[in-house]
Amino acid sequence: MAVVAAAAATGSTTRSGGGGGEGTSPPLVTVNTVLSLLALDYPRAGERLACYVSDDGCSPLTCHALREAAGFAAAWVPFCRRYGVAVRAPFRYFSSSSSPESGGPADRKFLDDWTFMKDEYDKLVRRIKNTDERSLLRHGGGEFFAEFLNVERRNHPTIVKTRVSAVMTNAPIMLNMDCDMFVNNPQAVLHAMCLLLGFDDEASSGFVQAPQRFYDALKDDPFGNQMECFFKRFISGVQGVQGAFYAGTGCFHRRKAVYGVPPNFNGAEREDTIGSSSYKELHTRFGNSEELNESARNIIWDLSSKPMVDISSRIEVAKAVSACNYDIGTCWGQEVGWVYGSLTEDILTGQRIHAMGWRSVLMVTEPPAFMGSAPIGGPACLTQFKRWATGQSEIIISRNNPILATMFKRLKFRQCLAYLIVLGWPLRAPFELCYGLLGPYCILTNQSFLPKASEDGFSVPLALFISYNTYNFMEYMACGLSARAWWNNHRMQRIISVSAWTLAFLTVLLKSLGLSETVFEVTGKDKSMSDDDDNTDGADPGRFTFDSLPVFIPVTALAMLNIVAVTVGACRVAFGTAEGVPCAPGIGEFMCCGWLVLCFFPFVRGIVWGKGSYGIPWSVKLKASLLVAMFVTFCKRN
Repeated sequence: MAVVAAAAATGSTTRSGGGGGEGTSPPLVTVNTVLSLLALDYPRAGERLACYVSDDGCSPLTCHALREAAGFAAAWVPFCRRYGVAVRAPFRYFSSSSSPESGGPADRKFLDDWTFMKDEYDKLVRRIKNTDERSLLRHGGGEFFAEFLNVERRNHPTIVKTRVSAVMTNAPIMLNMDCDMFVNNPQAVLHAMCLLLGFDDEASSGFVQAPQRFYDALKDDPFGNQMECFFKRFISGVQGVQGAFYAGTGCFHRRKAVYGVPPNFNGAEREDTIGSSSYKELHTRFGNSEELNESARNIIWDLSSKPMVDISSRIEVAKAVSACNYDIGTCWGQEVGWVYGSLTEDILTGQRIHAMGWRSVLMVTEPPAFMGSAPIGGPACLTQFKRWATGQSEIIISRNNPILATMFKRLKFRQCLAYLIVLGWPLRAPFELCYGLLGPYCILTNQSFLPKASEDGFSVPLALFISYNTYNFMEYMACGLSARAWWNNHRMQRIISVSAWTLAFLTVLLKSLGLSETVFEVTGKDKSMSDDDDNTDGADPGRFTFDSLPVFIPVTALAMLNIVAVTVGACRVAFGTAEGVPCAPGIGEFMCCGWLVLCFFPFVRGIVWGKGSYGIPWSVKLKASLLVAMFVTFCKRN
């Protein structure tokens, strides 16, 4: 039995999959996610497969879209299984070809069914897109949609689906997916079951993670967020320790692992782990719901549960356990379920599962199990990286630090090092920023920090620079990626470090001092791909776009500063030498500034030539210019 949970967030980034023409409506994307999940290949799927959808925005449009999709699913699921459809998200399936060919009676039957399903899907799309939220609340469903009028909208963590599914179907295996993903391999569940069950050490296999893959991905990864090399090299490497990290989506979990139960748990260990089987102990961990405690007891001690005859009888119980205040006074969010306390709860939850002694597996299938949509454009990408970096920094300075999990729990030392490598990414930001300022500072103050080209010591930093970039380049070649993909990722690493990671570092620093609170930022839809954008005609989706977000100010300022430094240095070399004034900075300082100008070239182009969303707004330019002027003034005084 498997439980499939899809997470929908109204307003999150979604985009259509080329050619389909169905637009970029989040409810429609969620519908395609759910339809692809319901059509999975699984024995007796109608009895064993359940799908739960949560919507943080509590949108009546999403609820209406899912109700409309239920009728379509009754025909879509049998169609997929009858003809062995490979990709079972309708928007991808019907966009792959305009019309199938027919050659015989059997093919003619398929053509008739295909045409019928295409017409039904087009009708579904029109009904969803033509629905207005206000009219839906007034006239769309009587008392059903009236509940949305006074509802409180807030962030509902993934734990909600865990509790709701526990009191309704209580499956021992759960699949967690984001709303902007779909099943690309209909046998993904069967592959996952092979990695969770049926081998000697199956009891210690806590979760199976599929690598993130993206449909309609831009060539050569211009925004550095497809992470193909990261999954192929790094995540595959930790397979030899305790296994892959939990990536937040496309992951199959054992419910027992999510409940905070260690592997190989049995009755003899009860007193040493979670206490006795009394209801008092269960209430402390899981809350006051008798039905939830009973289902948890069945999972923890591998007891058989009674089959659910009428699932609708548990609706009121499900509402009770999904309440936002149900967690109070329980272990939910700490020892049970998804872990709270970080914007990257996926890493934190996976680390907690590993710290209990569980292992995980990376599931690489052909075709890929799941496909998603990668954010495009500057604002969406940098906002996403800032959110990730903020969560990673919070984990490093909290009691959830992997070093403590290694010292006092069962997280292996090498797995701890792997977590530290990823969690420590944002900590590079202040150092990279200082190095980015060091070159301009030396040129503007007529000093040097590197040996001259004529000195023997110059070969040391030059060799480090060449060897690091050569090794990094060879990694991308080994993954089958292009030289342009390597350069795009290298360039984005410099941009992300100075912008998103720097702001994330400052955010966490201020939070640790009690001066601010972290705020969850939704990854918005990129402006350049909107229907009403001035640059839609002839738009280049791989070109950097900008807006007035603060995340663009540091990079813009550093790009300006390096251009100013190179210009001042060149003038000093040209005119100062003629006047007999020596130029202290050597070729090393000029190479540093020139390299950063190359890395920040999308910003240079946005400053000088960009127009519309491809140009940096004047508000950002003015703030960046003020920072540059302050730095130049500081250099003159030194």
